[in-house]
Amino acid sequence: MAGIMPTRRAAAIEYAIRDVVVPALELEKMGHEIIKMNIGDPLAYPGLPTPSHMVEAFKQALDRQDNGYGPSYGIPALREAIAADERSKGWACKAHDVYVTHGVTEALQILFAAFLHRGDSILAPGPHYPPYLAYPQMYGAKTVEYALDSENGWAIDVEDIRSKMDQNVRFIVLINPNNPTGNVATASEILEVLDIAREWPGCTVIADEIYDGLDFSGTQRSIASLSVNSPVITLNGVSKVHFAPGWRIGYMAFHDPTHVLDEARDGVERLLRSRLCASTPAQHGYLAALNGDKGWLHERLESIRSRVDLCMERIDSIEGLSCNRPGGAFYLFPRITDQEKFPSDKDFVLNLLHEEHVLLVHGSGFSPVHGSGHFRLVALPPEEVLNEAFDRIDRFMRARS
Repeated sequence: MAGIMPTRRAAAIEYAIRDVVVPALELEKMGHEIIKMNIGDPLAYPGLPTPSHMVEAFKQALDRQDNGYGPSYGIPALREAIAADERSKGWACKAHDVYVTHGVTEALQILFAAFLHRGDSILAPGPHYPPYLAYPQMYGAKTVEYALDSENGWAIDVEDIRSKMDQNVRFIVLINPNNPTGNVATASEILEVLDIAREWPGCTVIADEIYDGLDFSGTQRSIASLSVNSPVITLNGVSKVHFAPGWRIGYMAFHDPTHVLDEARDGVERLLRSRLCASTPAQHGYLAALNGDKGWLHERLESIRSRVDLCMERIDSIEGLSCNRPGGAFYLFPRITDQEKFPSDKDFVLNLLHEEHVLLVHGSGFSPVHGSGHFRLVALPPEEVLNEAFDRIDRFMRARS
């Protein structure tokens, strides 16, 4: 009997970060121990726990049975705390501008569902976080990549954005710091992009700032804070900076100085009401993160910076690899310089997994064009694990020299 086939939109979905886990699980079933450097989950690595005051607030919410349905837009105290945090970054955010979601991924799904019509497009950086490519097509839209310049520290190619603008572009996406490259956009780059958006009515900037507190460069700026009259929707949440990815609490915050988004916001609110609410006790945990002492974050940031430095040293010592130093987040995106020996970045990753049991993510999974010939690694494992992983990568590459 014939099976039921998936829809084309479902069959077309790829998520490289987790897709590479499938062969790794098969190797683990065979008894192999895998060094996993594929997923940006701080809790997957020793020494990077969710802060105890956040966990305690989550538990207290459960203890007092504060785990029923909450307001669809988020509990009021959390919306106000998020607004205050955004105000501290330089723009006039109010609590009613904030909508709490099941992580940034749900925020994206809701935004795309509310804003995108068939035939519309979004401009997203290449390389970029995979859902920016996967989700728009569910709504009859498409993603067009603009280039990040790998020869210039992954800087935004503003002229490439300008050349790809038309009346169908609904969003320009800025991921700052960027996943997977770790690049931090300069204020001048951001201002140029905002100017382009302003020239095209109907275009909004998505500011994905989920890694904003993990900035080594000292130059990261809130995109909304730089916008005078271009609409900006900021995305952020608890997962990365506050080390609680499994809580699935994110938010979108609307900066709409000329009120061009009022009707679209009505659509966003309808969608939010239809899916009920984000996790109530997890919202209380995030509230504790925003209202509590943030001194612990400096130590955590230095720990990650040290691991990134180690990764850069090891990459520089391996013939056949090069890498731009990341300015933020906890990823590195090395380039495989010997394309003759390693013509496919996906084969590089899969062969390394099977031969040396190190799990990375192929760069083409973040962009078939701009990520090709690269791979992403997560700099979160302890230093002894990182060194062992790089010993294996070095051995793998030397075996082919």
